Amino acid sequence: MIFQSPTSGKLTFEAMFRDIVAFMEQSPNDSYKLIVGTDSQLRDDTCFVTAIIIHRQGKGARYYYQKRRQRKLTSLRQRIFFEASLSLGVASRIAERLSSNGASRLNVEVHLDIGHKGETRDLIREIVGMITGSGFDAKIKPESYGASKVADKHTK
Repeated sequence: MIFQSPTSGKLTFEAMFRDIVAFMEQSPNDSYKLIVGTDSQLRDDTCFVTAIIIHRQGKGARYYYQKRRQRKLTSLRQRIFFEASLSLGVASRIAERLSSNGASRLNVEVHLDIGHKGETRDLIREIVGMITGSGFDAKIKPESYGASKVADKHTK
């Protein structure tokens, strides 16, 4: 898994994780949020971007993203479930590393590109249930900037 960082360039998962920890160690008394969100864009294929954001609350953030292309998924339901499963996979891997690193107190939020307005409103209960049932906090629009702003920026 290769992640791209506007700050640090191309990173493996382990290098990204070390960069997140180093960012938090710069100001250990501050509060942090770790956010994972995925968005997609249809073209000849489907471009999925998963973003990982470490937010030093009130004092900036750093983010990383991974881009992947799949065959064209025209079903909105299928695409949203795939976005959620990509986010869940990365969030689970990060949470596992955090607990083995002694930083399990850091809560991981999963930001979903769904909301009460638009075609995705009928999927909220199922998708949010899938995320919370896996032990993560789920955020939907308009609070899901990890998916709807950061990941979306790199799907274009």
